[in-house]
Amino acid sequence: MEARAVARFVVISPRKAKLTADLIKGKPVSEAIAILRYTPKKAAPLLAKALKSAIANAIDKEGSGKLDADDLFVKNAIIDPGPIMPRWRPRAFGRASRIRKRMSHVKVIVSTDVPPEFKKSRRGRRVETPTKTKKRGKK
Repeated sequence: MEARAVARFVVISPRKAKLTADLIKGKPVSEAIAILRYTPKKAAPLLAKALKSAIANAIDKEGSGKLDADDLFVKNAIIDPGPIMPRWRPRAFGRASRIRKRMSHVKVIVSTDVPPEFKKSRRGRRVETPTKTKKRGKK
């Protein structure tokens, strides 16, 4: 089961917010909240607010009250660009230059499905998913 929360028209550049969103993708919810609490970026409290809303949506959607927040994982955290507010700054010789105040749309999806990198092996350790390696040709 999965649930999502969307925060729209958040006044932060999408480029800056994506740096923080990448920190919590695929993590358990409790670990993601701890990461966001100690991340010194403007996007951290904004993402934390959306994450807590997604957790509440998941618990409410499940309905029976058996779902606990510790069972959830952050499936995805998506930052999309929103509208841009144009502002003007006076410059030399009576000219004006444009300042672009960018906005973002933040979408956080939580799920009860365990991501592959957090599945346990038979020995009780995490199984690391193989990464693609480049084949090196002969020189």
